[in-house]
Amino acid sequence: MDYSNASLLLKRPVTVKAIVTAQWKEEVTQQLQKQTAQLDKQMQQLEMQGKRTIEEITKQIKDPASPQLKKQTESIMGQVNQKKAEMLEKKNQLLQQLQQIQLLELNQEVVQAQMESFFRLEKGDNLVKKLNVEVVLRDGVVEEIRGEV
Repeated sequence: MDYSNASLLLKRPVTVKAIVTAQWKEEVTQQLQKQTAQLDKQMQQLEMQGKRTIEEITKQIKDPASPQLKKQTESIMGQVNQKKAEMLEKKNQLLQQLQQIQLLELNQEVVQAQMESFFRLEKGDNLVKKLNVEVVLRDGVVEEIRGEV
């Protein structure tokens, strides 16, 4: 068989960058604030669920001095506190991102996402160049595609 005209269809990572604009800053800030508010709401719900579960167990085990009640209550509180700690860590990360967004200068490029695309590779192609592709957005609109498509 003659493979001289053969080609492969491969997947590559594509870096998506955003040019910082006032509109971009506003949109990202709103998004991060919304995620922070959702985490606050989830933490409140988690605490309420923990309290309700403990109340249910207390009703079932009538003896307040029961070691079983104490053990189950501690277990539930431990789970609630662990989940709450994870949520607080996530919230702190979001708040740090919010601060970082405010420090960005207009027209600066920032990495926004990673995507994948397919590309055709043929004999004689430079694989390194074909793998280095970036898409640059300004307020969601493609401004530039960098690299060998």
